[in-house]
Amino acid sequence: MQKTDYPLWARDTIRYGDTDRQGHVNNAVFSTFLETGRVQFLMNSGRPIRAPGTNFVIARLVLDFKAEMLWPGEADIGSRVKSVGKSSFTLEQIIMQGDTVTAVAETVMVMVDEKTRKSHPLPEAALAALRELQGPA
Repeated sequence: MQKTDYPLWARDTIRYGDTDRQGHVNNAVFSTFLETGRVQFLMNSGRPIRAPGTNFVIARLVLDFKAEMLWPGEADIGSRVKSVGKSSFTLEQIIMQGDTVTAVAETVMVMVDEKTRKSHPLPEAALAALRELQGPA
């Protein structure tokens, strides 16, 4: 795992309130950092991923903790596409504090129609954008 393996990066501030009794960042906050990266990926990547009238939902999230995070500091969140399906894709993310990998995650995102709440096929523009953001095989 190298920073260059992830084409899109986001940053979040570690807040004092993010810590637990042991003085490290609470495990639930790691999911918040992943969300920061997902939002950057879906909304601000400069690529047309979301089609009009659709949204994305999380179907699966696997989060592996690798090292503790401490306050004060910042969390850097890297994102890349692992695989692309018909109406979903798998997003791989890494959370780092400085040069330390603190967590890795895989999230399956499904495009859904906002009215029917059912899965919706990814349009060609989204497929092209997702393939462009794929990491190394």
